[in-house]
Amino acid sequence: MSQRLAHRLAKPVVVLDQDESVAGAARKLLDGHLRALPVADSRGRFAGVFGEREFVCALFPGYLGELKSAAFFTAALDEAIEGRAASAQQPVKDFMTTDHVDVPATASDLQLAEIFMHHRVLILPVVDDGVVVGVIDRQAFFEELAGKFLDRLPPD
Repeated sequence: MSQRLAHRLAKPVVVLDQDESVAGAARKLLDGHLRALPVADSRGRFAGVFGEREFVCALFPGYLGELKSAAFFTAALDEAIEGRAASAQQPVKDFMTTDHVDVPATASDLQLAEIFMHHRVLILPVVDDGVVVGVIDRQAFFEELAGKFLDRLPPD
């Protein structure tokens, strides 16, 4: 019997503190070539996720996501970033996604597939008793799944 993907694919990861600054979180994402990181509350328990989308939300006014089009904005990207420089020191808890999905290390392969199919998540935190013990990256899951699929095809 093969090992569950949740156990094999879960990688140790830096967990952001909810009070970490947006700038500090962005640095960790860039330095680690990561798309998202789990966030822990003051007790060290999983509280949410801060990633690419949340970073963009921190840089631009909240109403931007509600617009059907932002074509009428004329500011260049540099101007927009300068106007939101104060967000660099805001805590990630102000922008993190709190309705994120997590799994136990015992999650079945089909549970992982269902979550990646039905939820728009970049990472899937693996949580034990409320504490993040690793993450499963959507790309790593896809690579494992595609590899298993292709290995089972008859040779050309």
